[in-house]
Amino acid sequence: MNNEIQPKYSQIKVICSCGVEATVGSTLNKELQIEVCSACHPFYTGKQKANTAGGRIDRFNRRFKKSTKAESEKSAN
Repeated sequence: MNNEIQPKYSQIKVICSCGVEATVGSTLNKELQIEVCSACHPFYTGKQKANTAGGRIDRFNRRFKKSTKAESEKSAN
């Protein structure tokens, strides 16, 4: 392998916006700024919320349930 064409591999500092710092191996030659890490990401911290708003299909199903319920009440009377 020709060493002249291989990128230099070194240890760099990765800094998160929450203040956590880590050292990793990389071919970059400067420190790396990131926005989210495992210390502040909602999935890892347990603060993740389920999206209950739903989409178009959920909206359709809710409307369909209402219409079938109304029709069954009309036929019962």
